[in-house]
Amino acid sequence: MPLVTVVAVIRDEEPYLEAMVRSIMEQDYPHPLHMVLAVGPSQDRTHEIAEKLAAETGRVTVVDNPTGSKPLGLNAGLARMPEGHSIFVRVDGHTVAEPTYVRRAVEALQAAGADGVGGRMMPVGDTPVQKAVARAMSHPAGLGAASFHTGGSAGPAETVYLGTFRREALERVGGYSPVYVRAQDWELCLRLRNSGSLLWFDPSLVVEYKPRRTLRAVATQFWRTGMWRREVVRRNPGTASLRYLAPPTAVLVLAVSVLVAVVGGVLGSLPVTLIGMIPPATYLLGVLAASAHAASRRPRLDLRAALALPATLVTMHMAWGAGFLRGLTERVRVDDGV
Repeated sequence: MPLVTVVAVIRDEEPYLEAMVRSIMEQDYPHPLHMVLAVGPSQDRTHEIAEKLAAETGRVTVVDNPTGSKPLGLNAGLARMPEGHSIFVRVDGHTVAEPTYVRRAVEALQAAGADGVGGRMMPVGDTPVQKAVARAMSHPAGLGAASFHTGGSAGPAETVYLGTFRREALERVGGYSPVYVRAQDWELCLRLRNSGSLLWFDPSLVVEYKPRRTLRAVATQFWRTGMWRREVVRRNPGTASLRYLAPPTAVLVLAVSVLVAVVGGVLGSLPVTLIGMIPPATYLLGVLAASAHAASRRPRLDLRAALALPATLVTMHMAWGAGFLRGLTERVRVDDGV
């Protein structure tokens, strides 16, 4: 089995960092794993905890990531891989890996003859809102039908979640692009595929993910993700798909419909008002139906989480779509370290 370095870019991860690092240090891999933590500017004890874990384990390297940029942090981790380490495993600060994750990821990489392999993101929540967000993220009505969200059969993939990669493949394409802060994994996988690399999805690889705890935080996350997805489509028009265009289309249709309904009300025209209300009513019914379906999946959501699910789906759709329509702003570029 090849030597492995695990890389994480972290920032304001005090509640999650220790659990994430422990889950890597306790892997059943036949060789000791090395870990690189690229620490961005944080408002909590993230850097202190990272240094403590480095001292305790002797297998963690802490590097500064002054801008907080994920692609720059990932490239710093790639550059700090020890000599002889040929496998790069990415994890996030919010993730907890199963004890067999790294070993099975490397075995899948070797068995498929791939340059990159990834599995499923399993969102897990603690509070009612976080549970609702977790369920929405693993349902087609939330983030679409991407296999790493909803599952599927093992096979070639367009992109992989987090990803376990051969070091030489990453170095061959120049690592992560510093241009893409929120879609750097997707863009990297596009360049890998264009260079002839095979990417592989293995549904047995599961990584636990802790979603945002409040709807406000979810709205901010998806607003910025929509902005960055617009940037990806702008630079790579051929990547536009129904999955990416559906949220901004929904925002436009709903906005126009509400305007029509208001005009109908002002003019005293009931037919115009009713026509304007058809799309919002249809969308709301669709959200309620999707929420009922998602909440009934096993394990069933508790009542408070189920009641939060419709608002969660609307927040995700509208924030992502509005961000896509707005496009990338200079403020977001600066905040995200570009």
